Amino acid sequence: MNPSSPSLQAHNRQQIDYFESTLKHTMVPSETPYVRRHVDELVRFAGLGPDDRILEVGCGMGRYTLPLARRGLNVEGLDLAPGLLERLREYAGGMEIPLHCADIIDHPPELKGRFDALVGFFTLHHLHDLDLCFRAMAELVRPGGRIVFLEPNAYNPLYYVQILATPRMTWQGDGGIVHMRRGRVFGAMRGAGLVGTELRRFGFFPPFVTNRPGGAAAERVLERVPLWRAALPFQLFRGERPAGPPA
Repeated sequence: MNPSSPSLQAHNRQQIDYFESTLKHTMVPSETPYVRRHVDELVRFAGLGPDDRILEVGCGMGRYTLPLARRGLNVEGLDLAPGLLERLREYAGGMEIPLHCADIIDHPPELKGRFDALVGFFTLHHLHDLDLCFRAMAELVRPGGRIVFLEPNAYNPLYYVQILATPRMTWQGDGGIVHMRRGRVFGAMRGAGLVGTELRRFGFFPPFVTNRPGGAAAERVLERVPLWRAALPFQLFRGERPAGPPA
């Protein structure tokens, strides 16, 4: 898909409007138990360390970027929406975090092969074409680099109830959740040449429960019950760029 194609431009414009005008207040950075769990799980699953150069795709106002940076990780951010990036700079409070305003498929050429890891939090289901986007993302990581996304579980029905019941949410904005399935995501990863694909599910409660005293501890107990493990709300997808030269 050409970055200047009308369908891509319309998709990107809709997503910018959705986040800048509709969901901005839900994206304000705050280190709650809910957010900390997400960051901790992704950092562990991706094997991130202080020597890694990391790009967060769809960083928004820094809800997850800032906790990553506060953990001493060398993180940069990329997002479509200039207004959200400006807010991230304000919330950063003097932390120097390089930011890039671009579509992932039309990223700055100087970013190619620059990162040890590319990560995203609840971003993948907003992208316009998984196959095309993973091919572009694979260009940004070094050989042996990891690509890891935390996403909603398409098999958890409560997400669809949330879209229907929440006035600020729309199917056009969040309906990509239906594509967050193992076969679809791993197919796009493998089509981009990524290997070693893995998936891990976790969580149980929405934030207003997880953030209550004892909520996080109860969640860790309940998520171990085999009966509903396939429908746990959060899932991590991981793939790696092969360490050697392309075949």
